Amino acid sequence: MHLTLLNLTDESLVLSYANGSAVHELLALPSRPSTTMFPKKWSATLSLGGEKHIEWASVQISLSGTGRASWKPVSVPEDCLWRVYTCKVARKHYKLVVIPRRNLPSFLSSMPDDTPLSSLLLPGTHDTMAFYGWPFSQCQSIHTPLDVQFQSGIRLLDIRLTDVKGRLIAYHGAYPQKTSFQDILIAVHTFLTSPAGRSETIVMSIKQEAPSDRFSKLVHDEIAVGRGGRDMWFFESRIPNLGEVRGKVVLFSRFGNGDGWEGGLNGMGIHPTYWPDSEKTGFTWMCNDTVVRTNDWYHIPSFLSIPEKVTLALGVLEPQAADASAPVLPISYFSASSFPLAAPQTVSQGFGWPSWGLGVEGVNSRIGKWVLEQLAKGAEGGETGEGEPYIHGWTFMDYYEEPKNALVPLLVEFNFRGRKVQGDVW
Repeated sequence: MHLTLLNLTDESLVLSYANGSAVHELLALPSRPSTTMFPKKWSATLSLGGEKHIEWASVQISLSGTGRASWKPVSVPEDCLWRVYTCKVARKHYKLVVIPRRNLPSFLSSMPDDTPLSSLLLPGTHDTMAFYGWPFSQCQSIHTPLDVQFQSGIRLLDIRLTDVKGRLIAYHGAYPQKTSFQDILIAVHTFLTSPAGRSETIVMSIKQEAPSDRFSKLVHDEIAVGRGGRDMWFFESRIPNLGEVRGKVVLFSRFGNGDGWEGGLNGMGIHPTYWPDSEKTGFTWMCNDTVVRTNDWYHIPSFLSIPEKVTLALGVLEPQAADASAPVLPISYFSASSFPLAAPQTVSQGFGWPSWGLGVEGVNSRIGKWVLEQLAKGAEGGETGEGEPYIHGWTFMDYYEEPKNALVPLLVEFNFRGRKVQGDVW
């Protein structure tokens, strides 16, 4: 059995393992893969290269019975310095990937103020407040309310609202989600004024779920009287730099025509000029001088379309030759569903036992595999001069915490890879 240790931290690591009575050590330098022969079942201790007495974890990993599983997180202590993932490379070849444990509640705090939000990889939730109405109206777990999402690294909110007797209430289609817009504003303000959140920013997409002539005015007025008031918001119709919006909400308005808003459409934040329904091949629109490349193909025929859905969703995030000519913001929705064979949970999490070939691997797991491949490609390509890939964009997910709260940390890691120290990106 071959095992490759890919160390994506800034320190040398040593993996110590026993094979029978013999103890072996594998040294992994930063961003350099190291490969060795391993027993089929093994117990290993990972430590700092020059400080072997600092044993941060002793993990039991069995590579037998993994079947076709593409990757999985390794259980390590909460105070561990790193996050660890296993990936299957071939039938008898596995990879152990180690990344730094970023501070998810405040990961933007270390980014330069002049960083455009378009150059960041921001994880988000699709239909953020859809906690009820399983199987087709629910898109997020009831165990992940807004405060949990913020602490997990979620920075994009997809808020769907309906006018109910003059008050805005969260809905998914015709299904009520039991939370008022005012309560949403309280949760957002609480995070953005907390020690962890005051250097962060939240992008809030607001969409109208049911006909109402006064919807746009209600959003305007409820923001004004809500917790934090208008001072908590960024309303300009452009992509701001991070320093301009720390501790603020960036409005992403998918409603209205500007009537009743200060500055009209120019005072409604990021406002799409074009948004076709479930366009399979994606579409582009302009936000001031930024090209917004978008894929929101959500009405897939069945769960059999999951591989194609993932390919198209990821294609938006991958660098393209035309990106050098103008600022580009990729926006990708990893969410999808259709009745009766593709409920949101089925699409995002898959079903059955795909590791044994008896079931379907979900979107989230496939996205995680792709992220690990991109991170590995950057490290392994260093010797050929290819360098780390520059992946950026805004991503919206269903049931983001599956599998095992492992996907968001991987997406966040892109913000620390492939960036230039100077220029318009970092």
